[in-house]
Amino acid sequence: MSFAPRFTVGVLFMIASGFAAPAWPTRGWPSTTPESAGVNGAALAALGDELAGERHGFVDSMLVIRRGAIVYERTFPRDYDRAFATAPDRRRDPYNYYDPEWHPYYRGTDLHTMQSVSKSVTATLVGIAIRRGELKGIDLPALPFFAGYRIAPDARRNRWTLRHLLTMTAGLDWNETTVPYTDPKNSCAAMEQSRDWVQFVLDQPMVEEPGQRFVYNSGATELLAQVLKQATGRHADEYAATELFQPLGIAKTYWKRTPTGHTDTEGGLYLTAHDLAKIGYLYLKDGIWDDRRILPEGWAKEATAAHVEVPGRAERRYGYQWWKIVGRDRPNNLFANGYGGQYLLVVPALDLIAVFTGWNIYDKPPLDPAMSLDRIVAAVKN
Repeated sequence: MSFAPRFTVGVLFMIASGFAAPAWPTRGWPSTTPESAGVNGAALAALGDELAGERHGFVDSMLVIRRGAIVYERTFPRDYDRAFATAPDRRRDPYNYYDPEWHPYYRGTDLHTMQSVSKSVTATLVGIAIRRGELKGIDLPALPFFAGYRIAPDARRNRWTLRHLLTMTAGLDWNETTVPYTDPKNSCAAMEQSRDWVQFVLDQPMVEEPGQRFVYNSGATELLAQVLKQATGRHADEYAATELFQPLGIAKTYWKRTPTGHTDTEGGLYLTAHDLAKIGYLYLKDGIWDDRRILPEGWAKEATAAHVEVPGRAERRYGYQWWKIVGRDRPNNLFANGYGGQYLLVVPALDLIAVFTGWNIYDKPPLDPAMSLDRIVAAVKN
């Protein structure tokens, strides 16, 4: 069954408090005091003080928005040149995470690496292509989008749909979570060292029926780069520039390309924290921005629903390249997650958005997103 704009859910994303929505933040977010937005400012400041040290690793920024206005913002300067001065890899390379020209900030600007938050933005582009009629739904067969690529015969691969790519249930042999990214046996690391990323993913053997099981797979997202190029005639970064970023007033971005020219849809996007929050606001408003529909009606709820369970992660569910953090007393939420500590948290019932950026890589555990969600929600409830 293909996705179609059949969900009438805008009311679910309305502001529960009854307060009137402020002007759209296309030109920038307004600011207000936490208390005027019903938030315990002292609780947010306490969390910020914790993040300023290294108790939670290298956190670069914290941004909290409620009722369409910034109620807390703080950045935490880090000297990454010094931190990585003795790093084992000294390549000057956009895929060397120790290179301070590229990570975590893009060449001295305030554009921060989004890592796998890029996946959630890529899924957003799929939704836009559906609204514009360039894709007819997510239950389309996937293989026709890869004409010209070498594809090993396998009847299971013939049953791929875009839904399988979006939910990471493609059934490929892929190992990205049980070995570190520094290990050549890590499938994502091997893909990033190859010349043709799309062909690398297509070359991986099938091990189970599509749709059977979630396996975290950045390669599945990279295949969506080819899908979008075939469907829209534009690379994903070019498509995003006009169909997503421009309407939202996002003027400064950078999106890495692979050696063959495809957009690095699995992890190459750079945004500011303020602009990442706009993506959250778009979903908070059921895909409408300033009275203009950007996403199909209902896509925001459908894409962020708990479509598949995540083996070994009882507190996680997965949608269309979006996560959910579940648990007792946790309100429904949308969660975009990126390596190193890039988090976009959206709680529709509380009209609440939080953004965290950081750079905890390899042997450093990132900030706990579930803890961050619980602390911020508690600041609103209390």
